[in-house]
Amino acid sequence: MEISQARPAARAADAPMRVILIRHGRPAIATAPRTSHREFRSYIDDYEAAGLDPESMPPEELQDLLGELDAVYTSERKRSVDSAKALAPHAELIADPLFAEAPLASPPIPLLRMKVPKWAVVARILWHAGYHPEIENYRRAKHRASQAADILTKRARADGVAALVAHGYFNFLIGRELRRRGFVKSGSHRARFWNSVVYAKA
Repeated sequence: MEISQARPAARAADAPMRVILIRHGRPAIATAPRTSHREFRSYIDDYEAAGLDPESMPPEELQDLLGELDAVYTSERKRSVDSAKALAPHAELIADPLFAEAPLASPPIPLLRMKVPKWAVVARILWHAGYHPEIENYRRAKHRASQAADILTKRARADGVAALVAHGYFNFLIGRELRRRGFVKSGSHRARFWNSVVYAKA
């Protein structure tokens, strides 16, 4: 006999609503090789194509946090989708390119070799300063984060909770928009795989 999973009860009018923002797990690619700027350019493409490392298992408490949800939002990146499947195998996955990471471009700095995390920091700083050749700029990324917050808030208002498994920096931008709308943050956005931050509003 097939047993259908009941949808969580709709949020009561006076109940608080929560938005849970989760960074994906460790992707199936070396995360700290030392590269030149040209190699970092190729690395960005390889990272974007990588799925979840099978050995990167989500924390049990994070699985429990999503345990009763019937749907989870993700970006369309494989590492995000795979992470959502690992976290909530029972849930419907709603993949949307709107939730993709704010992009990076490799800075053209010759004669320098650094580990990928340091390149990423330099690239993000330069992106904020206006270096965005043929990629989305900061203003557009902020606008996209506002649209993402609209979607998540609407879901949380209806069901009491909404969860997104996506990317570190874009989650931070969404979180900043949620705080602007009166949500209270629990946790911190860190450059750590499986990092989670909860935003609540009465």
